[in-house]
Amino acid sequence: MGAKIRNMEEFAAAVGISRPTVSKYFHDPESVRPTTRARIEAALEKYDYRPNIFAMNQNRKLTKNVGIVVPYLADPFFAEIARILETRCIEAGYRPTLFSSHGSTELECEILDTLRSMKPAGVLLAPLGRATDRKALENFCRHVPTLIFDSSVEEFGIAFVGSDNFQFTRVITDYLCRTGSPPVFFEMKTPANPNAHRRRQAYIQAMEQFGHEPHVVSVPGEGWAFEEIARRGAHEAFEAGQITGDTILCSNDRLAIGLMTACYERGLRVGRTADCAIRVAGMDGHPLSRFTCPPLTTVAHDYENVAQKAATTLFEALREGPGPWKSTRIEGKLVMRDTA
Repeated sequence: MGAKIRNMEEFAAAVGISRPTVSKYFHDPESVRPTTRARIEAALEKYDYRPNIFAMNQNRKLTKNVGIVVPYLADPFFAEIARILETRCIEAGYRPTLFSSHGSTELECEILDTLRSMKPAGVLLAPLGRATDRKALENFCRHVPTLIFDSSVEEFGIAFVGSDNFQFTRVITDYLCRTGSPPVFFEMKTPANPNAHRRRQAYIQAMEQFGHEPHVVSVPGEGWAFEEIARRGAHEAFEAGQITGDTILCSNDRLAIGLMTACYERGLRVGRTADCAIRVAGMDGHPLSRFTCPPLTTVAHDYENVAQKAATTLFEALREGPGPWKSTRIEGKLVMRDTA
């Protein structure tokens, strides 16, 4: 690695390219010749230089536009988070524009390109996770002030704000073990969101610490149709004898809703009373979880706190400039209802 570069003037001198041309590249990489772009990008790697995009934004007198990107707006969790973020942006004097990548890597990349062309003041981004084009995201965060939320992808952007998935899972696993038989963990084999892997890992650790044998049931299915994937997978798991015991902890509330449908179709009564066959719990605090029949026991995101912290962190960085990258994970709250 080369010597530490402190500002754009030093970077331009080190590369041997004029300061205006370097500035032009950072405003729009496609605006310079390919050979020049290649020299600049090679130097970025060599010197590990990141321009002060916040100062650049102030100099360019950008609009007060803020992009909000979620992976799947039809998911009530992301709809609720997006609603709160939009409100926070408006209250702070910004103009939010909402995008959904609909679970598509290609569309997520297109959204990043669209946002680059809009030259927003900043972006609040919940990436797809394992399906995200990491190189495209890293390049985007290098040029646009970006706060990553929900699903962390390395140390990209200004900071990360999300929920503490390990705390979520430990809390509800402990509760289920204390109030009945130890739970089976029910999940998708190839989940869309990497938080699911963290929850499985946390479940296994918690079960072992509590002196119980972990039991994970992974059902086939990809994409965001969680309820139907869980409904079909639960039928198959029951038929195969994979679900033992009378307590199931689902990786998220939407899977729990699908599993409860399968239980109803099989004549298995869900609940915590003596006349019930099985207890079911989920995670997320899905906005509709209190309206299932019976109402779903879960660990709820602190929607307001997550959204407020994400928005505040972005706005502070836009005003004051970037600080050291930081990860903030906010604890969830156990919500005890009739399913468990």
